[in-house]
Amino acid sequence: MYYSDQTTVFLDKKWCKASDAQVSLYSQTMHYGSGVFEGIRAYENEGETLVFKAEEHYQRLLDSAEKMHMQCDYTVEELTALTYELLEKNGLKDAYIRPLLFMGENMVLQKMDDSHLFICAWEWGKYLGSQLLNVMVSSYERPNPRAVPVEAKVTGHYTNSILATTEAKAKGFDEALLLDENGSVAEASGANFFYQDNGVLHTPPLGNILPGITRATVMEIAAEMGVEVREAYFPPQKVKGTDGAFMCGTAAEIAGIGLLDGSPFRLKWEDTIGYQIAEKYQKLVRQPSGKTLIKA
Repeated sequence: MYYSDQTTVFLDKKWCKASDAQVSLYSQTMHYGSGVFEGIRAYENEGETLVFKAEEHYQRLLDSAEKMHMQCDYTVEELTALTYELLEKNGLKDAYIRPLLFMGENMVLQKMDDSHLFICAWEWGKYLGSQLLNVMVSSYERPNPRAVPVEAKVTGHYTNSILATTEAKAKGFDEALLLDENGSVAEASGANFFYQDNGVLHTPPLGNILPGITRATVMEIAAEMGVEVREAYFPPQKVKGTDGAFMCGTAAEIAGIGLLDGSPFRLKWEDTIGYQIAEKYQKLVRQPSGKTLIKA
């Protein structure tokens, strides 16, 4: 359950109980998937709560809205302040935050001049768990970037993700790895992808993937470690039998992969660069950055 009778949410410029929140059944977003959203995490550290890279997430939300021709009346600073207030009202320390910008009543395929903002939060562990993942290459492709703006975090895009992960679980796997229209590795159903080979990290370039904020953070950590990261297209066959691999995203954090299509990796997860980055990531997300924090 994501909320209780006491859960407070933000909806259209006011605070209300989640159980009292109401939206139109004729929302264009509900019928056609024309909304944009973000997934953000807050972490508790020594009695204080820090929202990790809130500004980056909200800037991406506004960028996604612009790509979808959606109006947003809030600034990054206002959205960040609302998020801290939301956590305080709900007494949350470690939490997952979901802002959603959605359209109003419109049953035709046309641009609207207004939009609605909803922000909620709940306690949520790692989306993919803490065990090494058994991953399959999906039969579903990542959407073509010439058809939709794949760099935007759009609600409708995630039907593709649901199909891929449902297929994977039905076949006994934990997660799916999707390819692009050219047969190169793109990303997982809800996370970016890296693999390690001979001390170098490899990851697909921007263009067919979501520009993940956790992905960028992984690359920052790698640079500080002196680890080379190469962005290039590669087929799934090139990944198999390498040193190791992992997925990363706000919900999943850093998730190690044990098998890809039944093929193991050369190194133990604990001996990989990905494991070291995961350890550093957990420390980084709890480091104060000089911003106003909430007292727990």
